[in-house]
Amino acid sequence: MTLLLVALAGGLGAALRFGVDGEIRARVPRHLPVSTIVVNVTGSALLGALVAALVQGLLPATVYVAAATGFCGGYTTFSTSMFETVRLAQAGAYRLAVGNAALTLVLAVAAAAVGYGVVSGVA
Repeated sequence: MTLLLVALAGGLGAALRFGVDGEIRARVPRHLPVSTIVVNVTGSALLGALVAALVQGLLPATVYVAAATGFCGGYTTFSTSMFETVRLAQAGAYRLAVGNAALTLVLAVAAAAVGYGVVSGVA
């Protein structure tokens, strides 16, 4: 049953990523992969919140696994982020490449901490 929940949640996460990515790409110039950054940062915030909910006993383990592994795994796309970083470097946009990697890392970690803090009452 858990495997089925993970698969369904993963499909939902991937579908949402597709929608969010498309909406942002239609509105924001493409120098920096903003849509991928937004997806990864919001997914990290959600994952932080899910971890806090699990740790505090607010969420059953099965729901956590489905949401964290399935939904967040399907929604976030760090492989695409690294691919986009490499593409920027290959195009000679070294500052953008380093900026993309650093911005994604710093914002994703900060977002996870904020998500955790909000649910655990620390923030």
